[in-house]
Amino acid sequence: MYINFIKPFFDVLASAIFLVIISPVLLIITLLLYIANDGKPFFFQKRPGKNERIFNIIKFKTMNDKKDATGALLPDALRLTKVGGFIRKTSLDELPQFINVVKGDMSIVGPRPLLPEYLEIYKGEQKKRHDVKPGITGWTQVNGRNDNSWERKLELDIYYVYNQSFWFDLKIIFATFKKVIIREGIYKTENYNNPTNSTPK
Repeated sequence: MYINFIKPFFDVLASAIFLVIISPVLLIITLLLYIANDGKPFFFQKRPGKNERIFNIIKFKTMNDKKDATGALLPDALRLTKVGGFIRKTSLDELPQFINVVKGDMSIVGPRPLLPEYLEIYKGEQKKRHDVKPGITGWTQVNGRNDNSWERKLELDIYYVYNQSFWFDLKIIFATFKKVIIREGIYKTENYNNPTNSTPK
């Protein structure tokens, strides 16, 4: 009942209300990033969702697209703008993902959506992380994030899949607020240190 009906309804309703409430903040951030990133305030990237369906995740764009003399993008550290650094440090870059929740691509709580190329390296039950919608935050994100190994992070994802409940989701949401407030482990929220050595942005 909760997983199939109550949670999806709550996700959409809560996210829509939240987006309306913070719309002035979103507008200010969009304008600042529009200026800092030459008219490109948003970052879109393909990610696999429930049942491995590919969707476009939406984030605020914290790095510009400056290139070197050969036409290659400069290192991330050189492309991270001042306003982008602040937005990433405070996790404000994640806010547009509530649009993904309203669209039905994501949930507020669930395994974080990683890159499509990771689909090829999941083993056995690790694939079950895609039995549910990906989330803006999740059990892995409030349990060490990048201090854990690739295997441990996927174990935490699967634990969530098997133990979803209203109280578990509420526990994760409150833990997320706490981590955002103390700015713990913000910068690499999606780096699962996987065997491909590929680091999601």
